[in-house]
Amino acid sequence: MKLKKTNYGNWGIILLVLLTLACKNDKKQEEQTESNQKEDHLIEVVTRSMDFQTVDTVRSGWNTFSYKNLSGEVHFFILDKLPSDTITDADITNHLMPVFDDGMKYLIEGKADSAMTAFGKIPAWFNDVKRFGGTGLISPGETAISSVNLTPGKYLMECYVKGTNGEFHSSHGMWKFITVIDEPTNFSPVEADHTISISSTDGYVFDAQPKPGKNRFKVNFIDQVPYEHFSGHDVNLIKYDSTANIDSLVHWMNWMNPTGLMTPSPSGFTFLGGMNNCEAGETGYFEVDLESGNYLLISETPKADEKGMVKTFVVNDN
Repeated sequence: MKLKKTNYGNWGIILLVLLTLACKNDKKQEEQTESNQKEDHLIEVVTRSMDFQTVDTVRSGWNTFSYKNLSGEVHFFILDKLPSDTITDADITNHLMPVFDDGMKYLIEGKADSAMTAFGKIPAWFNDVKRFGGTGLISPGETAISSVNLTPGKYLMECYVKGTNGEFHSSHGMWKFITVIDEPTNFSPVEADHTISISSTDGYVFDAQPKPGKNRFKVNFIDQVPYEHFSGHDVNLIKYDSTANIDSLVHWMNWMNPTGLMTPSPSGFTFLGGMNNCEAGETGYFEVDLESGNYLLISETPKADEKGMVKTFVVNDN
């Protein structure tokens, strides 16, 4: 009796193909997972008017914020860690913002004593806010990239540049809560090309010579103190041309001056970001593509030049 031959060879080939496809799918999923893990620290923020279009929740640890200013005004953002998760929208809009609005109104009217009385009504919890960085000032059409190390908690993201009428952008809705969850990212900043140290005693210590192209800056906050404007020191990177007046910029960088941080910004300057206030001993990073030209670093503090917090440098093609 002749037995019928079974074609096991074909079945083997089919099985091999199925196993190969399964392995490829598994590998693709693993690569996608690894890619997501690598990208979990990248947070995009977009401003089109008086807003921050971004996520509500981020992971703890190092995060990189890419902030695109698609509006027609200069902006920035700072990340204030709130002392309590129970602070609400009403605490911000009804009890914090009006105090600064009233104080600024009196300063514009030349009533310094009344302004100080108004600022004396700042809620007590605001004194316990911790600053975790953010971007420096950024001109319309520019993108600022900053990396900061966040601990779990509730944060206030805000911009307090002023409009043409002297009212803060934050009072027009340019703020939002960000929740940082206790799940660290898998990211650590890459090695910086240049280091800027900043302190209340020595100002900026920065002797590097940036070159055209991408430059990464590490900012070490040696100390941090409150100045006359109720805030500390930071780093803003600005390109300027031959029409720029640095003295007018120094005056404009102090929001307590009636025209300080008011729209429009001084002519001749292009704001390229930087690193906003961090606590003493903390570090932040920012990066920017530089073209040849004249640049300066300046802090958003009263009389920054007298505090050693204005430093110019030139980027050459050579």
